[in-house]
Amino acid sequence: MSDETSDCIFCKIIAGEIPCTKVYESDTVLAFEDINPLAPVHVLVVPKRHVVQADQCTESDREMLGDMMLAAGEVARIKRVSETGYRLTANNGRQGGQEVLHLHMHVLGGRRMRRMG
Repeated sequence: MSDETSDCIFCKIIAGEIPCTKVYESDTVLAFEDINPLAPVHVLVVPKRHVVQADQCTESDREMLGDMMLAAGEVARIKRVSETGYRLTANNGRQGGQEVLHLHMHVLGGRRMRRMG
């Protein structure tokens, strides 16, 4: 692991150093249960390559970002919330609510989500 990723909890999960409950995995993305769920379904979708936050993505990240969206849809099907509805969120930076500085998306569902704001 590089210095940049050696302290990243998501990089450690991806590397298998920290256990997780996997929901979905591809060559580029890992999705796993959040350990502090905010809804009955709360799954994190993370790229396997360390990217800190969304605004650091470039044109070369287009495929990885698409893989994350496709993975989120697959997670929703696996967790049986695709027909009833679910929320996708991605926080960017500390003031945006990003707690782990590794790009990730939350798939939330299993109950009616409250309005944002």
